[in-house]
Amino acid sequence: MPELPEVEVTRLGLRDALRGRRIEGVRQGKPLRWPLGCPPQRLHGERIDEVGRRGKYLLLQLGSGELIVHLGMSGSLRWLAATAPAPEPTAHDHFVLLTDRGELRLRDPRRFGAVVWHAAGAAPHPLLAQLGPEPLAAGFDGAVLHRALHERRAAVKTLLLDQRVVAGIGNIYACEALHRAGIDPRRAGGEISAARCRRLADALRATLSEAVAAGGSTLRDFAAADGAHGCFQHAARVYDRAGLPCPVCGAEVRRITQAQRSTYFCAHCQRR
Repeated sequence: MPELPEVEVTRLGLRDALRGRRIEGVRQGKPLRWPLGCPPQRLHGERIDEVGRRGKYLLLQLGSGELIVHLGMSGSLRWLAATAPAPEPTAHDHFVLLTDRGELRLRDPRRFGAVVWHAAGAAPHPLLAQLGPEPLAAGFDGAVLHRALHERRAAVKTLLLDQRVVAGIGNIYACEALHRAGIDPRRAGGEISAARCRRLADALRATLSEAVAAGGSTLRDFAAADGAHGCFQHAARVYDRAGLPCPVCGAEVRRITQAQRSTYFCAHCQRR
């Protein structure tokens, strides 16, 4: 599933193309994970003021609300400018936003993604209401992370995947940041000291920033708005490297299962 870096790469790739565009129509294919939440005609004439992000959600901010976009397991967004005739939508293009300057298409073969309307002035949408702090925001630091982990008994790796603790972190970047910070993924969150939380917060920011610069990670389906694949996965230190040497100490990278997810770590570098 695309994580924060992949959604941020998508946002950056679409921002200039979408800002100021006027919506002229909506085409919907097969049902996505959640319904749009309004008649498609409701969006006609709306102007896209900004393209934002919250955690793993892309936000198309309109005059009277916003469209919350989730890429799901296999989704990707593609912008087709009106400078050339657009090809016919494929069988997997399940949401097409028609604008005065081109088309935005959500391609999602597995249909776990969604586009959801949220009216301005309404209560916070349930998809966003309980999200934790943004790890790339200016205010995110070790103190914020330490408060979020305080007295939590669950393993720190599992807590990092909890979007209420930190928004946008998924399996790849949790493994990588914990390795960079030298923290055992099995350690209880409440046992992580303030000093180690500072290291972990710095590691999260550095890992995510490097991933954005690398275009995200493409393990199967993800592609940026221009069709380019991410390449951060080729620079991963531990993720999906079970049995290979740790690039820091040379010890064998291990794989365990936590909360039904694979965790990769170096037992030598990441001691309890």
